[in-house]
Amino acid sequence: MAEIEVAADGVVDPSKLPQKRYFRQRAHANPFSDHQLEYPVRPEDYDWSKHYPAHFPTQPGQQQRFVEFADIGCGYGGLLTSLSPLFPSTLMVGMEIRIKVEEYVHRRIEALREQNKEKAIDEAHSYQNISVMRMNAMKFSPNFFHKGQLSKMFFLFPDPHFKKRKHKARIVTSTLLAEYAYMLRVGGILYTVTDVRDLHEWMVKHLDEHPLFVRMSEDELKDDPCVACVMVETEEGKKVERNQGDKFLAVYRRIEVDPSMDWKGFKPIIGQEGEADGKEAAGGSEE
Repeated sequence: MAEIEVAADGVVDPSKLPQKRYFRQRAHANPFSDHQLEYPVRPEDYDWSKHYPAHFPTQPGQQQRFVEFADIGCGYGGLLTSLSPLFPSTLMVGMEIRIKVEEYVHRRIEALREQNKEKAIDEAHSYQNISVMRMNAMKFSPNFFHKGQLSKMFFLFPDPHFKKRKHKARIVTSTLLAEYAYMLRVGGILYTVTDVRDLHEWMVKHLDEHPLFVRMSEDELKDDPCVACVMVETEEGKKVERNQGDKFLAVYRRIEVDPSMDWKGFKPIIGQEGEADGKEAAGGSEE
């Protein structure tokens, strides 16, 4: 269990940022395992007040608030804390499957809120608009978000699952993109960044093939403040920078359905060259 920082007088200081060395956990987690997670049957059944106590419950006369940004596999929370002051009135959530990492981000956010408790709720650096949950987004993200609820989704330095028989566990596949398209509103943006060229090409291939996503050009992205954050503000991004590695960015916009498109669906992942074979997909387990 992670250690808790205690002051000299024996009192826990809620404003003290957690130390990452107490929350280290292996980078890989099996998304097909039962992680004993709690999730709602429907998005309207979930109580968001435990994540955003300053915003929930909604008071009479106030407009209902909804989460708009989702950082899938948020790691140690670098993106959330960098985006929070840029969009102080936008609710954002990070989904992280690793229990120690999720605990670290939770304590980090609580400490930042305590350090800035004199600030107004929607003021920059109040950090009342960000939160984290331990969740398997590959399985349960539609249980939390309504159709068209999200305006941005982030997939930053996801597990590359290098072995061919594990490609079915990658966070971007034809099937999962259908779910992301359901949760993203028309005009919403999906960001991907990785330092693995093979994974970058995989994600670009699947996104290019999907009829509800179109890749954004460099010219369209030049004024997007999120681009700098996704490239340099995450812990993985900083590590790649220190090691002078490459980072590959691909950003897509959610578009309207084109009724004139003669689209016959995707080829199945199962059995394609370089992907899982039928036996493994039906009953295989991750190592």
